[in-house]
Amino acid sequence: MAGGYGVMADDGTIDYSVHEAWNEATNVYLIVILVSIGLFMYARKNKRKIMRIFTVPPTAESATEANFYDDMKKIRLRQQLEMYYIARKHEQNDSIQLTVE
Repeated sequence: MAGGYGVMADDGTIDYSVHEAWNEATNVYLIVILVSIGLFMYARKNKRKIMRIFTVPPTAESATEANFYDDMKKIRLRQQLEMYYIARKHEQNDSIQLTVE
């Protein structure tokens, strides 16, 4: 298994390239973990600043859309009230006509 993937070479010596690669990988993981912890602590202290960056201020279009839907609700409510009053007026007229006859 010369130059193979194992840890031991043919002559019984240990292949240190695997150990060097492992050490480099663990160093990279350690750096990533430390940076992540640092960013997490920074985020906890400066949550408002970070949220201010990611929040989008309301645009004029969304405000007009909200007003449009509010206006539509008011118009629909007004129509329902008018229909209710018309129905009540007809009920009163029918009851008056029945009592007159």
